[in-house]
Amino acid sequence: MAEKQKSRGLGRGLSALMADVSQDQTTAEQARRPDMMVPIEKIRPNPDQPRRHFDDTALEELAASIREKGVIQPLIVRRDPSREGHFEIVAGERRWRASQIAKLHELPVLIREYSDTEVLEVAIIENIQRADLNAIDEAAGYKQLMDRFGHTQEQLASALGKSRSHIANLMRLLSLPEDVQDMLTAGQLTAGHARTLVGNEQASSLARQIMLKGMSVRDAEALVRKPGKTPNTKTPRKSGKDADTLQIESELSATLKMPVSIDHDAQGESGRVTLRYRDLEQLDDLLRLLSGN
Repeated sequence: MAEKQKSRGLGRGLSALMADVSQDQTTAEQARRPDMMVPIEKIRPNPDQPRRHFDDTALEELAASIREKGVIQPLIVRRDPSREGHFEIVAGERRWRASQIAKLHELPVLIREYSDTEVLEVAIIENIQRADLNAIDEAAGYKQLMDRFGHTQEQLASALGKSRSHIANLMRLLSLPEDVQDMLTAGQLTAGHARTLVGNEQASSLARQIMLKGMSVRDAEALVRKPGKTPNTKTPRKSGKDADTLQIESELSATLKMPVSIDHDAQGESGRVTLRYRDLEQLDDLLRLLSGN
């Protein structure tokens, strides 16, 4: 039975599932009339939802919008298989969470008859379509669709509107060591940086150098070609740093999610800490962190 399920590809067809997810992301002018309004306490999230983290700031912003305009796009739900008269979210958990913050009493829904397998498929597809998705999570989503449901890269590329090379290149990042994947997920490395390290036995140590020095992708490529020689960068790191200083740099970089350099004065116990921010948004994040907000 399980073999038959896998061979069918994506149940009612990837294009049909994609249609629901795409419809769930349309504009206010294109919003469909909901099938019904459901009390918010009769709606529960999908327990197998692969997305576990929801940014609190983004939820508060969405809640503020919902207070002002209401829920424009209906949630996609199915009838709860375990409780009569209740519903389980297929797509739209962010709106459900934000609506609770906004203290709404009922939500618009579109009801679909999905199997457990199809609910998981839609959840993965919805996550892949997120604008803020990092490269590792996106690659993991593609891998899930291929491993669990027998789909090919070509089929995914066609249905999701991506190039096959885009999917293949992202999935190659999953072969990187776990610590390098963590740096990429935390925004300390870009996908371009990470691609230069795929298949390299020294990927972890090279990744730390790239992060701490704030290298460009071109500099990273040069470093990987000649690992014994560090290319010139705008923020060169002094040689001869002791292991404790390097460890502190690494820990601060991981905590602040940006490259950190510590330089001790030649004499005395003073020195300086240098931070490199990627863009103004990352600088704002740092200022909020330092101010306790």
